[in-house]
Amino acid sequence: MQPSRAWVRLPSGRRLDLIAPTPFDWTDEDLAIGLSRTFRWGGHSMWVAPLSVAQHSLAVLALRRARSRAGLAAAEQRRELLHDAEEGLLGFDCISPLKPFLGEGFAALSARLSAAVALRYALPAWTPEAKRAHKAADVALAAAEAVHVAGWTAAEVRGTLGIKATVLAQDPLAAAGAEPWRPWPPEVAAERFLAALRRLG
Repeated sequence: MQPSRAWVRLPSGRRLDLIAPTPFDWTDEDLAIGLSRTFRWGGHSMWVAPLSVAQHSLAVLALRRARSRAGLAAAEQRRELLHDAEEGLLGFDCISPLKPFLGEGFAALSARLSAAVALRYALPAWTPEAKRAHKAADVALAAAEAVHVAGWTAAEVRGTLGIKATVLAQDPLAAAGAEPWRPWPPEVAAERFLAALRRLG
């Protein structure tokens, strides 16, 4: 019997054990590439390309910066940028309605990856206030992506998806110069995510 394999080989050549990850198993480049190749909305998109978790993460960070009156410390910005980092290591962004069917094992695996990320990047624990602000931005982006990327109507976002946030008209990443809401190619998303991570490092 061949032993079961729970590790994946990353672009750097390092091995990440998904069952027992450590903070030293990946490079920043590995993470950026992984997030740029992990897609939201099940990979479905009205555009030629799907929307990456890397681009979504940058959008959440941009929206939190715009909404924060007192400003965000570097560690807080890092926490926003890396809020979905475990998905890039796993290579999978599960759509919300499917998560209950994956069971406690998948939730525990995701939690272990998230803990390794938090340790690696010295992410501060969420305070209740910070968590509420983050969730508001994350949900607002989900509503906007549903309409501008995935093709749902605003009425469907509220009635079918159950997302109560107002659909944003303006793309928080519009300053990047691309067409608003257009998903970036993976190499562009990876480059911009990595640059942001290094600025906050």
